Amino acid sequence: MHLDDEKIIFLEEKANDIRESIIKMLLAAGSGHTAGPLGMADIFTLLFFHSLNHDPKNPSLPERDRLVLSNGHICPVYYATMAHAGYFPTEELLTLRKFGSRLQGHPHREFMPWLETSSGPLGAGLSQAVGMAIADRMDNGLNAQKYIYCMLGDGELDEGQNWEAIMLAGKEKLRNLIAIVDRNNIQIDGFTEDIMPLDNLYEKWQAFNWHVQEVDGHDFVAVNTAINKAKSVFEKPSVIIARTIPGKGVKEFERDFHWHGVPPNKEQAKMALDELRTLGGKIKSEHK
Repeated sequence: MHLDDEKIIFLEEKANDIRESIIKMLLAAGSGHTAGPLGMADIFTLLFFHSLNHDPKNPSLPERDRLVLSNGHICPVYYATMAHAGYFPTEELLTLRKFGSRLQGHPHREFMPWLETSSGPLGAGLSQAVGMAIADRMDNGLNAQKYIYCMLGDGELDEGQNWEAIMLAGKEKLRNLIAIVDRNNIQIDGFTEDIMPLDNLYEKWQAFNWHVQEVDGHDFVAVNTAINKAKSVFEKPSVIIARTIPGKGVKEFERDFHWHGVPPNKEQAKMALDELRTLGGKIKSEHK
């Protein structure tokens, strides 16, 4: 689907609103992950407000696209985007990680049945997505119209199970499977290339018979074009390696792996919200 200028402005504003919600959620929770959720806000915004076939008023729509969050620790962006899209009230976001809340530190489908999977152990999500893609093909053959999206962290690719799933998907030529890798180059202990070098990811996925694209994960047009190209590939699964900035939107947090698994305190949250609100005002003023 094409993105016009008006839609791009809408997505920019919405992504900024979602980043504000993420900061508020993490402050209220007093725990959680900051860098990944902020870095993936643009991609989740594009998916839920443009790319995905879904209906918040009918979450069990049979023909809906499926989204599997394999790197479940970035769920604040998942929850915030779903709330802004109308799945549940945004006020509930402030219950993140609270006792009895539906919004646990990793998504739990028993609490939120409109989630496609529960996620926790890294490395399992792509296997689940491969299973969904195979099941859809068994049900609908080559006429299958729904797409299975799987969100992956780059540090998560240290897990061997991913590569078994990648190998199987390539062998089965799962054209209805689209993986999106958050290539932000950090994980909890440091930079990915120091802990377990991953590059050249493009060539590695390609060697397993995947259609591979690498894009700027903050460029709505580039990511949308990559998704459209992925949908036009009929002989293999697709992966989009999205180069993102961890902590995107808050200069103090950006590219700092120490923000991978910690929340902001009250002063840091105020600073972050002030910066995001300034950015939001700038987006609006630039497009008047």
